[in-house]
Amino acid sequence: MVTTYAPKPVAAPSRLTSTRKRRIWILSLVWVAVYFASLFSPPLLDDADATHAQAAAAMARTGDYVTLYVNGIRYLEKAALPYWLVAVDYRIFGLNAFATHLPLALGVAMLAALAYRWGKHAISQTAGFYASLATLTTAGIFLFTRIFIPEVLLSFFLCASLYCLLRGLEKARVGYFYGMWIGLALAVMTKGLIGLVFPMSAVMIYLAITGEWRRWRELRFVTGGVLFLAIAAPWHILAGLRNTGGMNGHGFFWFYFINEHVLRFLGERYPKDYNKLPGYLFWLLHLVWLFPWSLFLPVTLRDLWTNRSRYLRPYSFHQRSVLLLGIYAAIILVFFSISTNQEYYTFPAYLPILLLIAFSLARREDNALRGHLVTAAHVVFAMLGFLIAGALFYGLWSSRNLPFEPSIGDLLAHRAVGDYTLSMSHFFDLTGASFAALRLPAALAMLAFAFGPAVAWNLRLHKRNTAAFSTMGFTTALFLVAAHIALMRFGSMLSCKQLADTANDLVASRRIEGNYQLMLYGDQSYGSSVIFYTNRQALLVEGRSSSLIFGSTFPDAPHIFLSSQDLLQTWGQGVRHLLFVPEEHHNDVEQLLKGRYVLLKETAGNTLLTDRPLN
Repeated sequence: MVTTYAPKPVAAPSRLTSTRKRRIWILSLVWVAVYFASLFSPPLLDDADATHAQAAAAMARTGDYVTLYVNGIRYLEKAALPYWLVAVDYRIFGLNAFATHLPLALGVAMLAALAYRWGKHAISQTAGFYASLATLTTAGIFLFTRIFIPEVLLSFFLCASLYCLLRGLEKARVGYFYGMWIGLALAVMTKGLIGLVFPMSAVMIYLAITGEWRRWRELRFVTGGVLFLAIAAPWHILAGLRNTGGMNGHGFFWFYFINEHVLRFLGERYPKDYNKLPGYLFWLLHLVWLFPWSLFLPVTLRDLWTNRSRYLRPYSFHQRSVLLLGIYAAIILVFFSISTNQEYYTFPAYLPILLLIAFSLARREDNALRGHLVTAAHVVFAMLGFLIAGALFYGLWSSRNLPFEPSIGDLLAHRAVGDYTLSMSHFFDLTGASFAALRLPAALAMLAFAFGPAVAWNLRLHKRNTAAFSTMGFTTALFLVAAHIALMRFGSMLSCKQLADTANDLVASRRIEGNYQLMLYGDQSYGSSVIFYTNRQALLVEGRSSSLIFGSTFPDAPHIFLSSQDLLQTWGQGVRHLLFVPEEHHNDVEQLLKGRYVLLKETAGNTLLTDRPLN
């Protein structure tokens, strides 16, 4: 049976304006509370966060905005635009976490603004409000903007280009089509060729289904293509010309286009340091990343199936949006279910899915349609809230007599669930003692889930739908604030800034010389925050691995890679050495140095050693 939508009576303009302003204020406050307030802490995390920050810092320091460098080694696997933005931030705000993550927070704001505009134009202000609120309070968007990765910027540019396409087809305005090409170019400059392949694949399928391929001339392939190349080509060409003669004679072009795109998809990328999630986990985790709005996926899927004939032959902007967004999200999900993947690779599909959910909820509300599945989703949310609040209360009660320990890293169980390749692996390391350090965020989360879902359900029963969905958003927003506080507690374990601060303080107090040589044992990602916060190049002992291998093969690469024997020969000789040792290699270094060191600082199992007494 096909659902027939009746138009909803239009409210008075003054009332619409007042409602719009109130909703924009609500969305702005949620963004400030969840995203802006979290820019100042915790410090940069080890691995990707501080590694990418090193590349941007090198740009700001050297003025070379073509070739990325990490610890002095070419880092050729990433597109440049996100690093340009952060490098400019460093010039303005200095080297810190705020400057590093500001473009990501602004990216979320732009994504939420696009969601509001798209939903408003497709259906109503209500749809735009729901889409924007969901964008700001979805677990995955929050989680994957805690580290310096470009997915949120990529998502904005890609979805903005698709929006421009649909507006261009609707209004036949040339400016929108050129906006599409600009969005595609910026997406390529953010993440590589997927910035062109994903949206154009979706557009081609969309045009074929709708029969609008006959309007292909309106897309301005020639002049738009020239505009695209004018934005995206110069950096790629310069990077290729400046980076030749690496491993087996390969340079930037081979490594970036073949190795990082083709071979990565085939699972043959060099080096092979990426995992592939099991199929069931890949799909089920999206229920977590889109929580709590994933609870309404059954409603959305049912509406899509019921009205499939209308969406396959669209005539309105709403119907065109549903078809294009569905195709685009499906391409991304299927592509990464086949390719090698990381949890956040499907981030660009989040906004399309959230828009489809918002469309479904708003149409049902605007047309007073029966919504048993919507009510059922509220019931499930309330039940989950009760269970989560109960689990948090049990943890708080069990740890009530335990002392507060600020360094949570020393209290975790280190169960290594998923070998710590999953983003929430450390959640399973919690113990009673470590839970005592999380009392404040646990109490906030408990209160949020104890009352928020139940209130939302009650509002739904009284047919106050907008208030019910808003309560869901506020509940999740409070939980995300609590999650950020918890992340701050994990800071000593996930970041080695304390060790870098120790080195900087010792130099400032003249207890060690300012010309000391920093050394890291193992891959630089273990202590990338130490390199960033000390702002100096480090020698890597047994660390020629991972993302620095290819860059190390260029003839002018600095000689920063040492063997354990090299460490023994230089230890205690020449200038003072400071050695960072991750917990994983503590025993190796202990056997190697046999106690010939001075311990400067230890936190969460990571240590900072020096080869001679302090001044």
